[in-house]
Amino acid sequence: MFEFDWSSIPGALPYLAEGMVRTLQITFIAVLIGIALGTVLATLRLSKSRFLSGVAAAYVTIFRSIPLVMVLLWFYLLVPQLISRIFNRPNLDIRVLASFVAFSAFEASYYAEIIRAGIQSIPKGQFAAGNALGMSGFQTMRLVILPQAFRRMIPLLLTQAVILFQDTSLVYVIGLQDFFGVAYNVGNRDGTLVELLLFAGAVYFVVCFAASNLARYLQKRLAS
Repeated sequence: MFEFDWSSIPGALPYLAEGMVRTLQITFIAVLIGIALGTVLATLRLSKSRFLSGVAAAYVTIFRSIPLVMVLLWFYLLVPQLISRIFNRPNLDIRVLASFVAFSAFEASYYAEIIRAGIQSIPKGQFAAGNALGMSGFQTMRLVILPQAFRRMIPLLLTQAVILFQDTSLVYVIGLQDFFGVAYNVGNRDGTLVELLLFAGAVYFVVCFAASNLARYLQKRLAS
């Protein structure tokens, strides 16, 4: 009968904590940049300009049609090296930069669709009201439409953040040590791979379960 050996977990906690910090860093930055860029893309897709709408639609379609792991490898192999040369920082960790840029660019395509749907859910009378008050189209979008849309979208935005948190484990393909990567390497080193992966899975479950419940709670509160 297989016996679990949990003895390596206490000693691995500092390393696991460092990995979790890296995971949360990637998640936090990708959410912030993804929502900001996604908002721009969403408004461009709703633009009356066919060119701007087409560019935004092409961006969203391309990134939503490519596996995340491939996007991560693309940015790791191409973009970060160029950026490090531009900013004259040869010691810049390419892996960290690649993960920030890749996840932000990838998530922006998903956030763009969420935000676009949120904007379209606002009654058209709100646009007319902004125009009646003498606001420009930009002012109406920024001061009237987006605040209402974001209030409705909070549960979906949080749900997408949970998915992103889970997807950060893919950084192993570029050799970056996140929470999952640290758990795998420590378990493989100490011969307790099963135990460390079970522990890592439990941590992911607790975090995602709590965040998912928060999203459902917010959805009910906003619906009432």
